[in-house]
Amino acid sequence: MSTVNLTAETFEQTISESDFVLVDFWAAWCGPCRNFAPVFEAASQAHADIVFAKIDTDAEQALAGAANITSIPTLMAFREGVLLFSQPGALAGTQLEELITALRGVDMAIVHAEIAAQSATQAQG
Repeated sequence: MSTVNLTAETFEQTISESDFVLVDFWAAWCGPCRNFAPVFEAASQAHADIVFAKIDTDAEQALAGAANITSIPTLMAFREGVLLFSQPGALAGTQLEELITALRGVDMAIVHAEIAAQSATQAQG
């Protein structure tokens, strides 16, 4: 699957309706972003079950601000609507593959249980 472009209008729906989403925040003028783009695209071809999304921070400044993007490229990873990873900086192909493998190994039942427990604790406080 090739990458998809996300906007403020499509971001929430894509994150909530997709099991696994990797989001690359980038800009055309950013050299490291241009270097990371082919790595991200190659991974999208190798992992058809993952949504690989790109957000142009110049075109989507409000969305980038809402996501607290202060440096680009920034890669975010969501599983089942939960943000599991957020880090600025371009990754090499092997690093991206290692990250994908690690994220696939996350037991989302445990993550959802921890979120529910946190929510219950906050509701009581």
